[in-house]
Amino acid sequence: MTTAQRPTLEAVARRAGVSRATVSRVVNGSTTVAEPIRKAVHRAISELGYVPNLAARSLVTQRTDSVALVMSEAATRVFSDDQYFPGIIRGAAQELETADKQLVLMLAGSPAGHERVERYTTGQHVDGVLFASLHGADPLPGRLARLGIPVVCSGRPLGGTSVPYVDVDHIGGVSRAIQHLIDSGRQRIATIAGPQDMVGGIERLTGYQAAVAPAGLPEWVAYGDFTRESGMAATRRLLAEHPDLDAIFAASDLMAHAALRTLRATGRRVPDDVAVIGFDDIETAAYTDPPLTTVRQPIQQIGRRMTRQLLRLAAGEPIEPAVVLPTELILRESA
Repeated sequence: MTTAQRPTLEAVARRAGVSRATVSRVVNGSTTVAEPIRKAVHRAISELGYVPNLAARSLVTQRTDSVALVMSEAATRVFSDDQYFPGIIRGAAQELETADKQLVLMLAGSPAGHERVERYTTGQHVDGVLFASLHGADPLPGRLARLGIPVVCSGRPLGGTSVPYVDVDHIGGVSRAIQHLIDSGRQRIATIAGPQDMVGGIERLTGYQAAVAPAGLPEWVAYGDFTRESGMAATRRLLAEHPDLDAIFAASDLMAHAALRTLRATGRRVPDDVAVIGFDDIETAAYTDPPLTTVRQPIQQIGRRMTRQLLRLAAGEPIEPAVVLPTELILRESA
């Protein structure tokens, strides 16, 4: 069918025996149209194969029925084996599918990407913006919110930005993990901390410090960026500086997996010589050698919850400005 042959609102109205305005109200989701008339309009739409002009519809409704999910990372990181990113995407997509809305994935891992996201999201292309994996005191979420664009972040924004967010109990989860190691008799517990420009990295280190300090244990810290490569380098540094360590808490499962491999390569047995605990409980954590004890954060639920918050915000409904989901210590063979 060519563009000239596409059925119009007028054609649908004639087929249904109603006015053009009534058809427009039905197409735009109005609840003021009587059920028999609404059914007649939908029947005419189906018979004629009418497809709404979404551009024109958005001018009337001031809605695009699209939501942007902004990942503040490079494509190589988002599409790596880090299961945090697909978990957030899956949760957001499922919630938007239920709401009959479209997900627009955007990457802001560079200054150019950051500017592109700002241009797009301020150009009335989306009804709201979800942010994940924020680094530092990123000003963009707050700037968009001040422009009246609904914004919700995954993780508490740094820098005092007053934007709604969904996060997890990093400090409590890590403290429980370290206490488990202490209760198991470990006295020389090191940590591979995450990046200190991200709230997860900061608070997981805080949780470690909050647990070892009251026990009078030393703080042995090496830093990574949540990746396997950084976990391997950090484990080597810790072993070089503290060869007698008897436990490692890694701030991500990927870094913990790297610690397992590095310990094995240096002749240490896990958990006999060194216990290892990670954070995330990604799918592969149960299949490492040995299976990884870890702090579970509900990644997919984070994506769903922040999306529900955003949809309510876009609809003008009140929301909780800060949602903190619980974490859980999952015991396996590595600790």
